[in-house]
Amino acid sequence: MPADDLPETSEASAVYLRFRELFGGVPARARTVKRKTERDPSASQPFGKGRDPRGLGDVVDALATQLGWTSSLAQSDLLSGWQELAGEETAKHAIPEGITDGVLTVRCESTAWATQLRIMRSDLLARIAERFPRADIQSIRFQGPDAPSWKRGPRSIPGRGPRDTYG
Repeated sequence: MPADDLPETSEASAVYLRFRELFGGVPARARTVKRKTERDPSASQPFGKGRDPRGLGDVVDALATQLGWTSSLAQSDLLSGWQELAGEETAKHAIPEGITDGVLTVRCESTAWATQLRIMRSDLLARIAERFPRADIQSIRFQGPDAPSWKRGPRSIPGRGPRDTYG
């Protein structure tokens, strides 16, 4: 067809037809559609479930449980709360020394206090089980004041010991 026989078109239509020839006639909408990607369901999502802020106490409790610290923390709470547990007067005369293999060791000021607390042992164990169940306390050992002895103890050895060096 000669150029005189073509219907007259606007410049915008001519540009559009030229681009369509160059780029293959792909509709503009098809090129801009984003592909849907499969998301990992365990991936973190903003505003998703489990993303709410939690209190510091809850986070520390969860961490202590995860790392197995609950028993140790309960035991230290027991030692620090001895005055409330045993009573103010008793706490003045009996001081907890430590916990070994589920046995709470309490050093008493006198043998009379140790004897009195031995009588109260079951009551104290019940209070401990009620207030500190994770401490795993099986028994309480009350000790009176001891004179130094070289015959017993975890680091004793057989023999005369230091007595053979005395004058």
